[in-house]
Amino acid sequence: MKVYARTPLDLQKVTVPQGQVYLIPERCKGCSLCIEFCPQEIFQVSTGLNAKGYHYPEIIPGKEEACVHCGFCTLVCPEFAIFTLLVEPEVP
Repeated sequence: MKVYARTPLDLQKVTVPQGQVYLIPERCKGCSLCIEFCPQEIFQVSTGLNAKGYHYPEIIPGKEEACVHCGFCTLVCPEFAIFTLLVEPEVP
């Protein structure tokens, strides 16, 4: 955990949001904007091709849980081929 000069009183209660990424490969045109704008760098270009002949993005193995639901990929995708949903944390 980082040490700050001033820490919020509720720092222990704050959690990082968890997102789930959904890709629709057939809509993708291979622009790679989602790969470039993802702050968590969870995407890579796949080796597969969609019906249009484009290499669509895929989630890097091992980074399935890294999405923080920032929504940048959803905002920059011109074809609406990607979106995220917020995953609710489990309550103990």
